[in-house]
This record gives sequence, C-alpha cells and structure tokens, in this order.
Amino acid sequence: MNIHSNKITIMKKNVLITGTSTGVGFESAILFAKNNFKVYASMRNLKKAVELEKRIAEENLDIEILSLDVTKIDSINAAVKTIIEKDGKIDVLYNNAGAGFAKTTEQSTEAEIRWVTDVNYLGVVFCTQAVLPYMRKQKSGQIISITSVGGLVGQPFNELYCGAKFAVEGFMEGLATYVGGAFNIKFTCIEPGGISTEFMTSAIGKTAVDGEFATGEYLPIFERYMAGNQKRAQESKEQVYQTGLEVATVALEVAQNEQPPLRIRTSKWAEDFCNLKTKADPDGTKLVQQISKTFL
Repeated sequence: MNIHSNKITIMKKNVLITGTSTGVGFESAILFAKNNFKVYASMRNLKKAVELEKRIAEENLDIEILSLDVTKIDSINAAVKTIIEKDGKIDVLYNNAGAGFAKTTEQSTEAEIRWVTDVNYLGVVFCTQAVLPYMRKQKSGQIISITSVGGLVGQPFNELYCGAKFAVEGFMEGLATYVGGAFNIKFTCIEPGGISTEFMTSAIGKTAVDGEFATGEYLPIFERYMAGNQKRAQESKEQVYQTGLEVATVALEVAQNEQPPLRIRTSKWAEDFCNLKTKADPDGTKLVQQISKTFL
C-alpha cells in the first residue's frame, strides 16, 4: 500500500501467464485482470491475440500481450526482462502453456517425444528459472503451474504426456521444500481433469495424426480407449470435462490465497479420480513439511 495525500492506493500484483491465446490461459488473463491483477498475457504466436485484444479494448482490461515461446529460452528471458523493466518485479508466474499428446511410446518419433517434454515440462522449468532470481531478491512470489490429473495418475496412450506432467509435479514439490520457506515463494500445482477447450481437440489430433497409429496389436486397446473418451465427453452432467473458465477460477483463488496448497484438483471428478494417490495428503502440505524437516 502507498499512502499519499491521505489516499490509500492498493498496489496491483502483476502476473505473467503463458499460453493465453485460447482456453484456460485466455480465460485466466481476463479473469485475473478483472480481479485487480496487472496481467502480462503471453503467447507463442501473436497472430492469435486478436480475440484477447478485442476483449481488452471492450472491457478496458489491464492486460499487456507479450510474445513468449516456452520452448525457447531466449524468448522466455526477453519476456521476463520486459516485465522487470516496466514493473521492477514479478509477483506471480502462472505456467499454463501446455499441449495434449496421446500416442504409444513405440510409435512416437524422437521429435514428438522431445516436443511433448519441451512444451509440458521444460517450458515450466525455464520460465521458473527466469523469474526465481527476482522473486528471491524481493522475498516474495508465487509460481502456479497447470499440471493435470495426468500428473498424478498414468493413463493409457498418455504415458509421454503424463511423464512430463509427473515431472512438473516433482519439480514444483522439490522447490517448495526449500525455496518456499527460505524466500517466501509459494508453489501450487493445479490438477484439472478433462477440459473442453482447444487443448482437448489438440490432444485428439495428436493421437490420430498418423494413419499407422491405429493399427497392429494396439488397435483393439486404442478403440476401447477412444470409445471411453467419447462416452465421458457425453456425460457433461457429471462434469468430467470442465470449461476453461472453471479452471481459471480455481487458479485465481489460489493466487488470492495467502497460504495456498501445493496441489489442488479442480473438480469432484478429478478429486475422485486421484483419490488413491492423494487421500493421505490431499493438498501436499504434510509431505512438504516432512521432507523439509527431514533434509533441512
């Protein structure tokens, strides 16, 4: 708070959000801006910023659009430098950028394996690496990463995607055990189930992109998998698939929480799906405390 001329001004927190051209990132940028955040909305392809630019103009939102490709370190560092030069700080990093992928390990190319890892895991690592020096210096900050129920539970044809999301979970948990307490930096993994956005369309596209994928001994398993996906997609009354706004709302609640959890699921379906993995320590707080005590 700044006090000047008997007026109290509440300083906005700023937030860098990756992957804001569509889906959860798009909804998050708008929602955070409407709730007293200065939003730096980043995306790889600025040609996809048209809809967000339209909403910014219509609603007079405090959002600045930045170019940021999470697979390129120079792009990440340039975006962070821009924010620091303008605001002198970064309060929240919101790692949202990611991409679905469903294909067998055997039938995935080296390029595909590297791509799914770069987008879903290494992008989080390098974005986090870029902001940590500033958060550490200011002795405050928050890093939020969209992972998935696939970051807790491995699933058919999703092992490469799940592997990347498991890695994000371990990365965030490890940081929380020592960086969190020492420098007042908070870490949270947000774990949605299915999301009804372009993300799901992309995931299915990556599944069926090669004609040879749905052949051979994997074919009957794959057919059962796809049939199950279609059935769940039709069960909207059970909210298997959430909207981007519903997930963005959970992210906002985490960003506004003075004591946010290490991990949080975004729906009852997601909670039930992960129950066997999470019931002993649903929000991850106990484990972080135990590990910190054990090693530090």
